[in-house]
Amino acid sequence: MNIKIKTAVTALALAASFSAFAADPIKIGLSGPYTGGSSPMGVSMRDGVRLAASEINAKGGVLGRKIQLIERDDQADNGRGVQVTQELINKEGVVAAMGFINTGVSLAAQRFYQEAKIPVINNVATGSIVTKQFLPPEFPDNYVFRTSANDTIQSAMIVEQAIDVRKFKKVAILADSTNYGQLGREDLEKALAAKGIKPVAVEKFNIKDVDMTAQLLKSKEAGAQAILTYGIGPELAQIANGMEKLGWKVPMIGSWTLSMGNFIDNAGKNGNGAMMPETFIQEPNTPKRKEFIAAYQKAYKVDRIPSPVSAAQGYDSMYLLAAAIKQAGTTNGVKVREALENLKGKVNGVITTYDHPYTHDNHEAISRNMVVMGEVKDGRVVYANKADEKMK
Repeated sequence: MNIKIKTAVTALALAASFSAFAADPIKIGLSGPYTGGSSPMGVSMRDGVRLAASEINAKGGVLGRKIQLIERDDQADNGRGVQVTQELINKEGVVAAMGFINTGVSLAAQRFYQEAKIPVINNVATGSIVTKQFLPPEFPDNYVFRTSANDTIQSAMIVEQAIDVRKFKKVAILADSTNYGQLGREDLEKALAAKGIKPVAVEKFNIKDVDMTAQLLKSKEAGAQAILTYGIGPELAQIANGMEKLGWKVPMIGSWTLSMGNFIDNAGKNGNGAMMPETFIQEPNTPKRKEFIAAYQKAYKVDRIPSPVSAAQGYDSMYLLAAAIKQAGTTNGVKVREALENLKGKVNGVITTYDHPYTHDNHEAISRNMVVMGEVKDGRVVYANKADEKMK
């Protein structure tokens, strides 16, 4: 073969190879409970991430490459969470990940991302310890980030609402037996202690429990003026319905999970008045939120998002990760982590416009000033305080 022709053929082959490589998608792991009692959170988060990824891909992707979401159902099970995380890393070769709805699953599984130096954004799990598992000096760098309001923020707001705003002196705590529930209970007790209050009853229940009579009777007999909760939708509905059966109605004030569709639907009118901290309420009170709500409703053929908070936090986490990959100019885990810790441009999200949301020593994107109190009213969550509707 003529040397010039051979050189040209080689160059064309190399160019084709490079083009194919450049077009390879960026694989992002996405895990959560897409079935079971936690599924309203998992499905809403997943669909929020999907929506953001489709918007990004429609504009050319990141670094000239499309985002490919590799999805796995962790079934809200710690062992399953470990399994799918290892699969995403070792079999699928993801370069970053998002998800973890349940605090227990996060604490069990995210260590594999840490070991592999793959950034992971917890976009729903709220346990206060989630971003603190891998801190210096033992771990010089932390690969775990978050876009949800941690339980330290939420417990303080719950207690503030009960003690400072509502002026209750006697409160009971009902929390489920999971890591999420028990870590949240600890945070509630600390927040109450800071105000000189000791709960008159502290009761535990299990996932799938359908009768809360014993826990409610102990709380009633102790003179509780309000029930503070840490659990998920189905069991929280049993608390509201249990009070109705006993003919005893006191306010429920709890973590953000009181906004889950399966609490609102299962509790019906008994859920009215329940209050919770929220990063996002499904109201189109900013142009970005209006756009997001309309796009979600159109894409998934729903009116009320099953878990609006999860959807919004999922959506924002995708944009934050994409911004970091773009800034890093690579999908290398170390470089993406460094970019997340020093994002130079603002990221316009649904919850807020993120401006340097993370630093090397702070991996919490959500601060107290971004969280408002929501209230269940006739099948939806609304702003408990009208003034909060104007927050941007």
